[in-house]
This record gives sequence, structure tokens and C-alpha cells, in this order.
Amino acid sequence: MRISAKGRYALASTISLAEDYGKGECTTVLSISEKLGISKIYLEQVFSLLKRGGIVNSVKGAQGGYQLARMPREITLYDILSAVELTLFEPSEATVPDSAPDIEKAMQTAVFEKIEAALKSSMQAVTLYDLVLEAEKYKSDDALMFYI
Repeated sequence: MRISAKGRYALASTISLAEDYGKGECTTVLSISEKLGISKIYLEQVFSLLKRGGIVNSVKGAQGGYQLARMPREITLYDILSAVELTLFEPSEATVPDSAPDIEKAMQTAVFEKIEAALKSSMQAVTLYDLVLEAEKYKSDDALMFYI
């Protein structure tokens, strides 16, 4: 399986939004761009797709930006990737439909359909909340700030 840069950036961006979900504030594309080291222009394209897919809401104005459309526990990896990836969920192309239709049907039902169903099921089982918890495990000690 290959996930495009757009899909990976969408995933990283939504994890970043989910980390700040409880604050109730909007996050700008510029702040996510700076935090993650991703081009602002490219992220704007990603957020356009995420908005169209119902993953984020946008708020205009001085305090505007983006927020998750639902709680992180309600947004799955599948939701995010299906909003931005065009080819990830396309059906497999036929290989030998005219010369060997029996082999073609066997490959489609026993291999490709099963792989696609397993991938979809796995992606639907992982939520943004799960990814935030996983990311917290890898935060370095220098990421902590102490105030005196």
C-alpha cells in the first residue's frame, strides 16, 4: 500500500489538531505548517480536501483557522485517508479477464477483495485519539517546558 504525501500530511495535520482538541481554539494552517515543517501552500490544499470530506471545519476571521469536525475518538484513519487519497481505494484492475476469466475471478475474490477489506477494517479501527496517545509515547523529555 502506498500513501501519498498528501495523505501523510493530512494524517500528521489532523493528529496535530487532535492534540489541541480540548482547548476549543482554532488552529491556523500557518501554525501547523511551522510546527510540522510542511509547506503552507501544500497544507492549504490538504485542508481544502479535509474540509470537503467533513474532517475539519473552518472558521473565518481574526481568531479563525481550523478545528476537527468531530471528536478525535470519532474520526478514523480511514475517514482521513479517504478524504484526501484518490487512488487508495480504487478497485484492482483486471489482469486476465478475457484469456482466463476463472483465474481472474479467483484473484479478485480470494486476494484483492480480501486485502482491501482487511485494509479498510484496520484503518477503521484506528482513531485520531489512538494516534494522539501513540504520539505522546514518543515525545522527548526536552519537549517539556518548566515555568518558575
